[in-house]
Amino acid sequence: MSDGNVAAEQLRLFIERIERLEEEKKGIADDIKDVYLEAKANGYDVKTMRFFYHSPAQDGTQRSHGSRSAAGNIQVGAGHRIDRNTGERS
Repeated sequence: MSDGNVAAEQLRLFIERIERLEEEKKGIADDIKDVYLEAKANGYDVKTMRFFYHSPAQDGTQRSHGSRSAAGNIQVGAGHRIDRNTGERS
Protein backbone atom coordinates (compact mmCIF):
# COMPACT_ATOMS: atom_id res chain seq x y z
CA MET A 1 0.00 0.00 0.00
CA SER A 2 1.16 3.49 -0.66
CA ASP A 3 1.49 6.01 2.15
CA GLY A 4 -1.65 7.78 0.90
CA ASN A 5 -3.72 4.60 1.14
CA VAL A 6 -2.37 3.82 4.62
CA ALA A 7 -3.17 7.34 5.81
CA ALA A 8 -6.67 7.18 4.32
CA GLU A 9 -7.33 3.80 5.96
CA GLN A 10 -6.02 5.03 9.29
CA LEU A 11 -8.22 8.13 9.07
CA ARG A 12 -11.26 5.97 8.25
CA LEU A 13 -10.57 3.79 11.30
CA PHE A 14 -10.26 6.85 13.56
CA ILE A 15 -13.57 8.19 12.30
CA GLU A 16 -15.28 4.81 12.83
CA ARG A 17 -13.97 4.69 16.41
CA ILE A 18 -15.25 8.20 17.08
CA GLU A 19 -18.67 7.27 15.65
CA ARG A 20 -18.87 4.19 17.90
CA LEU A 21 -17.86 6.21 20.96
CA GLU A 22 -20.45 8.90 20.15
CA GLU A 23 -23.13 6.18 19.95
CA GLU A 24 -22.02 4.80 23.32
CA LYS A 25 -22.02 8.31 24.80
CA LYS A 26 -25.59 8.85 23.62
CA GLY A 27 -26.61 5.51 25.12
CA ILE A 28 -25.03 6.44 28.46
CA ALA A 29 -26.70 9.87 28.40
CA ASP A 30 -30.05 8.15 27.82
CA ASP A 31 -29.36 5.77 30.73
CA ILE A 32 -28.55 8.71 33.03
CA LYS A 33 -31.77 10.45 31.97
CA ASP A 34 -33.70 7.26 32.80
CA VAL A 35 -32.14 7.15 36.28
CA TYR A 36 -33.19 10.75 36.95
CA LEU A 37 -36.73 9.95 35.73
CA GLU A 38 -36.85 6.91 38.01
CA ALA A 39 -35.65 8.97 40.97
CA LYS A 40 -38.27 11.61 40.23
CA ALA A 41 -40.98 8.92 40.02
CA ASN A 42 -39.88 7.75 43.48
CA GLY A 43 -40.30 11.24 44.91
CA TYR A 44 -36.75 12.53 44.86
CA ASP A 45 -35.99 16.13 43.99
CA VAL A 46 -33.98 15.72 40.80
CA LYS A 47 -32.84 19.35 40.85
CA THR A 48 -31.24 18.73 44.26
CA MET A 49 -29.67 15.49 43.01
CA ARG A 50 -28.12 17.31 40.06
CA PHE A 51 -26.84 20.05 42.36
CA PHE A 52 -25.05 17.58 44.63
CA TYR A 53 -23.78 15.50 41.73
CA HIS A 54 -22.21 18.53 40.04
CA SER A 55 -20.95 20.31 43.16
CA PRO A 56 -17.19 20.09 43.89
CA ALA A 57 -15.76 18.47 47.02
CA GLN A 58 -15.83 20.42 50.30
CA ASP A 59 -12.04 20.91 50.32
CA GLY A 60 -12.08 22.55 46.89
CA THR A 61 -10.38 19.69 45.08
CA GLN A 62 -12.09 17.94 42.23
CA ARG A 63 -13.77 14.79 43.45
CA SER A 64 -14.24 11.58 41.56
CA HIS A 65 -17.90 10.70 41.12
CA GLY A 66 -17.51 7.57 43.24
CA SER A 67 -15.80 9.20 46.20
CA ARG A 68 -16.93 9.42 49.83
CA SER A 69 -17.62 13.12 49.30
CA ALA A 70 -20.13 12.31 46.58
CA ALA A 71 -21.78 9.70 48.80
CA GLY A 72 -22.04 12.22 51.62
CA ASN A 73 -23.60 14.73 49.27
CA ILE A 74 -26.13 12.17 48.07
CA GLN A 75 -27.08 11.33 51.66
CA VAL A 76 -27.73 15.00 52.34
CA GLY A 77 -29.69 15.24 49.09
CA ALA A 78 -31.76 12.22 50.05
CA GLY A 79 -33.32 14.34 52.78
CA HIS A 80 -35.09 16.27 50.03
CA ARG A 81 -37.79 13.80 49.07
CA ILE A 82 -41.10 15.06 47.75
CA ASP A 83 -44.32 13.50 48.97
CA ARG A 84 -46.14 12.43 45.82
CA ASN A 85 -49.53 13.02 47.44
CA THR A 86 -48.97 16.50 48.85
CA GLY A 87 -46.01 17.74 46.80
CA GLU A 88 -44.26 18.80 50.01
CA ARG A 89 -40.63 18.11 50.81
CA SER A 90 -39.96 15.79 53.71
